[in-house]
Amino acid sequence: MSGGDGLVGIVLVSHSARVAESVAELARGLVGGGALAPVAPAGGTPDGGLGTSAELITAAASEVDGGAGVAVLVDLGSAVLTVKALLAEGDELPAGARLVDAPFVEGAVAAVVTASAGGDLDAVATAAAEAYGYRKE
Repeated sequence: MSGGDGLVGIVLVSHSARVAESVAELARGLVGGGALAPVAPAGGTPDGGLGTSAELITAAASEVDGGAGVAVLVDLGSAVLTVKALLAEGDELPAGARLVDAPFVEGAVAAVVTASAGGDLDAVATAAAEAYGYRKE
C-alpha cells in the first residue's frame, strides 16, 4: 500500500491471490503520477488455495481505510456473497465500506484512478460501475 491519506481505499477480492495481486498492480500502474489511493488485494484462501476469505477481506479493508470510505470490487459470485455477509454483520468492515457492482479488471482501474484523483466514494463507485459500458470493438 502506498499513499492514500484521505483517499478512498480499494479492496480487490478474487478467488485467486495471484489474480487479485495482478489486478491491483495493473490498476496502480495506470494511475500515472501524483497521489495513489490505497489498494489491497484480498485473493484466495489463507492457505493459498482458490476461494474467498472473510479474514483476508476484513484485513485488506482495514489496511486501506483512511476514513474516506472503502470500495470493494469482487470477481465472482461467492465473493459477492462473502462481502455481503461481512457488510450485514455491521462491524466486520470499516464504516463507509461499499460493495461496488463493476467489472473486476476495468472497474478496478477506474476505481483506483478516480480515488487517486481525490474522488469520493460515490464518484469511485460510479466510475467503476460505468466500466460496464466500455466497448471493445
